[in-house]
Amino acid sequence: MKGKILAVCISEKKGTSKKDIKEIDVIENFGLKGDAHGGDWHRQVSLLSFEKIVEFRKRGGKVGFGDFGENIVVEGIDFSKIELGMRLSNDEIILEITQIGKTCHSKCNIFYSVGECIMPRNGIFARVLKGGYIKVGDYLEIEN
Repeated sequence: MKGKILAVCISEKKGTSKKDIKEIDVIENFGLKGDAHGGDWHRQVSLLSFEKIVEFRKRGGKVGFGDFGENIVVEGIDFSKIELGMRLSNDEIILEITQIGKTCHSKCNIFYSVGECIMPRNGIFARVLKGGYIKVGDYLEIEN
Protein backbone atom coordinates (compact mmCIF):
# COMPACT_ATOMS: atom_id res chain seq x y z
CA MET A 1 0.00 0.00 0.00
CA LYS A 2 1.43 3.34 -1.08
CA GLY A 3 0.30 6.83 -0.10
CA LYS A 4 1.15 10.39 -1.07
CA ILE A 5 2.35 12.97 1.45
CA LEU A 6 0.00 15.98 1.35
CA ALA A 7 1.37 17.94 4.32
CA VAL A 8 4.47 18.11 6.53
CA CYS A 9 3.72 19.99 9.76
CA ILE A 10 5.60 21.10 12.87
CA SER A 11 4.98 23.18 15.99
CA GLU A 12 7.17 24.74 18.65
CA LYS A 13 4.93 23.57 21.53
CA LYS A 14 3.08 20.32 22.34
CA GLY A 15 -0.72 20.35 22.46
CA THR A 16 -1.04 22.99 19.74
CA SER A 17 -1.87 22.95 16.05
CA LYS A 18 1.05 22.52 13.70
CA LYS A 19 1.97 24.59 10.65
CA ASP A 20 2.35 22.98 7.22
CA ILE A 21 5.88 23.82 6.12
CA LYS A 22 5.81 21.53 3.04
CA GLU A 23 9.27 19.94 3.51
CA ILE A 24 11.69 19.02 6.26
CA ASP A 25 14.68 17.05 7.46
CA VAL A 26 13.68 13.88 9.28
CA ILE A 27 16.30 13.07 11.89
CA GLU A 28 17.10 9.48 12.88
CA ASN A 29 16.10 8.68 16.48
CA PHE A 30 14.60 12.17 16.89
CA GLY A 31 11.76 13.09 14.52
CA LEU A 32 11.11 16.19 12.42
CA LYS A 33 13.69 18.95 12.72
CA GLY A 34 12.36 21.73 14.94
CA ASP A 35 9.19 19.92 16.04
CA ALA A 36 8.16 19.97 19.71
CA HIS A 37 7.52 16.20 19.67
CA GLY A 38 11.02 15.34 18.52
CA GLY A 39 13.24 13.52 20.98
CA ASP A 40 14.35 10.18 22.32
CA TRP A 41 10.97 8.52 22.76
CA HIS A 42 8.43 6.38 20.91
CA ARG A 43 6.22 9.14 19.42
CA GLN A 44 8.73 11.07 17.33
CA VAL A 45 6.40 11.45 14.33
CA SER A 46 2.60 11.50 14.14
CA LEU A 47 0.69 10.59 11.00
CA LEU A 48 -2.93 11.05 9.98
CA SER A 49 -4.81 9.82 6.94
CA PHE A 50 -6.15 12.54 4.65
CA GLU A 51 -9.32 10.51 4.27
CA LYS A 52 -10.06 10.92 8.01
CA ILE A 53 -9.64 14.70 7.70
CA VAL A 54 -12.11 14.66 4.77
CA GLU A 55 -14.63 12.70 6.90
CA PHE A 56 -14.28 15.29 9.68
CA ARG A 57 -14.81 18.13 7.20
CA LYS A 58 -17.95 16.43 5.84
CA ARG A 59 -19.37 16.54 9.39
CA GLY A 60 -18.90 20.32 9.37
CA GLY A 61 -15.40 20.61 10.84
CA LYS A 62 -13.38 23.45 9.36
CA VAL A 63 -9.84 22.15 9.73
CA GLY A 64 -6.61 22.47 7.82
CA PHE A 65 -3.46 20.40 7.76
CA GLY A 66 -1.77 20.34 11.15
CA ASP A 67 -4.88 21.37 13.10
CA PHE A 68 -4.98 18.02 14.93
CA GLY A 69 -1.29 18.23 15.80
CA GLU A 70 -0.27 15.73 13.14
CA ASN A 71 3.17 15.88 11.54
CA ILE A 72 2.45 14.12 8.26
CA VAL A 73 -0.82 13.84 6.33
CA VAL A 74 -0.91 10.93 3.90
CA GLU A 75 -3.47 10.22 1.20
CA GLY A 76 -4.11 6.64 0.11
CA ILE A 77 -3.09 4.59 3.17
CA ASP A 78 -5.76 3.25 5.49
CA PHE A 79 -4.02 3.58 8.85
CA SER A 80 -6.68 1.37 10.47
CA LYS A 81 -4.88 -1.52 8.72
CA ILE A 82 -1.53 -0.59 10.31
CA GLU A 83 -0.15 -2.72 13.14
CA LEU A 84 2.52 -2.02 15.73
CA GLY A 85 6.00 -2.71 14.39
CA MET A 86 5.07 -2.16 10.75
CA ARG A 87 7.27 0.21 8.80
CA LEU A 88 6.55 3.06 6.42
CA SER A 89 9.33 4.08 4.07
CA ASN A 90 10.39 5.72 0.85
CA ASP A 91 13.76 6.29 -0.79
CA GLU A 92 14.79 8.59 2.08
CA ILE A 93 13.25 7.57 5.41
CA ILE A 94 12.09 4.58 7.43
CA LEU A 95 9.49 4.98 10.18
CA GLU A 96 8.49 2.20 12.59
CA ILE A 97 4.95 2.30 13.99
CA THR A 98 5.11 2.42 17.79
CA GLN A 99 1.61 3.49 18.82
CA ILE A 100 -1.89 3.51 17.37
CA GLY A 101 -4.13 6.26 18.73
CA LYS A 102 -3.46 8.09 21.97
CA THR A 103 -5.02 9.51 25.06
CA CYS A 104 -5.96 13.08 24.21
CA HIS A 105 -4.65 16.02 26.17
CA SER A 106 -7.31 17.23 28.58
CA LYS A 107 -9.00 20.02 26.64
CA CYS A 108 -5.84 21.18 24.82
CA ASN A 109 -5.68 24.08 22.37
CA ILE A 110 -6.63 21.74 19.53
CA PHE A 111 -9.88 20.77 21.30
CA TYR A 112 -10.81 24.42 21.88
CA SER A 113 -10.07 25.51 18.33
CA VAL A 114 -11.50 22.47 16.50
CA GLY A 115 -14.06 21.14 19.01
CA GLU A 116 -12.84 17.55 18.77
CA CYS A 117 -9.60 15.74 18.09
CA ILE A 118 -9.46 12.73 15.79
CA MET A 119 -5.86 11.81 16.63
CA PRO A 120 -6.86 9.62 19.62
CA ARG A 121 -8.85 7.33 17.29
CA ASN A 122 -7.16 7.78 13.93
CA GLY A 123 -3.61 8.95 14.45
CA ILE A 124 -0.58 6.70 14.38
CA PHE A 125 2.84 7.35 15.83
CA ALA A 126 6.31 6.27 14.82
CA ARG A 127 9.97 6.51 15.60
CA VAL A 128 12.53 7.34 12.94
CA LEU A 129 14.78 4.39 12.08
CA LYS A 130 16.41 6.14 9.12
CA GLY A 131 16.44 9.88 8.57
CA GLY A 132 16.39 11.85 5.36
CA TYR A 133 14.43 14.60 3.68
CA ILE A 134 10.70 14.57 2.85
CA LYS A 135 8.37 16.97 1.09
CA VAL A 136 4.79 17.27 -0.05
CA GLY A 137 4.29 15.04 -3.08
CA ASP A 138 6.64 12.30 -1.87
CA TYR A 139 5.20 8.86 -1.19
CA LEU A 140 5.25 6.57 1.83
CA GLU A 141 4.82 2.85 1.46
CA ILE A 142 4.05 0.07 3.91
CA GLU A 143 7.00 -2.31 3.96
CA ASN A 144 6.23 -6.02 3.70
